[in-house]
Amino acid sequence: MKDVIFDDFQNAIDDSLLRHKSILDILTKYQESQSRVNRAVVKAVTNCGCVSINAQKQCLPSEEDDIEELNKCLNSHLEGKLCDSCREVIEREIGNNLFYLTSLCNTLDLNLYDILIKEYDKINTLGKFTFR
Repeated sequence: MKDVIFDDFQNAIDDSLLRHKSILDILTKYQESQSRVNRAVVKAVTNCGCVSINAQKQCLPSEEDDIEELNKCLNSHLEGKLCDSCREVIEREIGNNLFYLTSLCNTLDLNLYDILIKEYDKINTLGKFTFR
């Protein structure tokens, strides 16, 4: 059933993309949409202040420690929780980014659901050893 939702989403985007059919347009709009996601997150920190970034050097476990210690040690550096307004803006920008990602998949004749499943299988198979 979930693949039907992805296929419907991909088909709807294919039907709605009118102005930016060129791969060059899609690539630049995708990059621009990613920049807008980044900007929205930064604005949540700098304008709203609902979240803050407290970045410092990541602590790394010693060589004797196992990979579980690495997960406990690393930090996102993000503090706080998105307010409703910032969440709405970021969700909208991520939605735009998904639109152009899906447009890129359509132009290259790639199935977004298949890509998701391959990535999911890789994560399930390798787990923490994907090192991302």
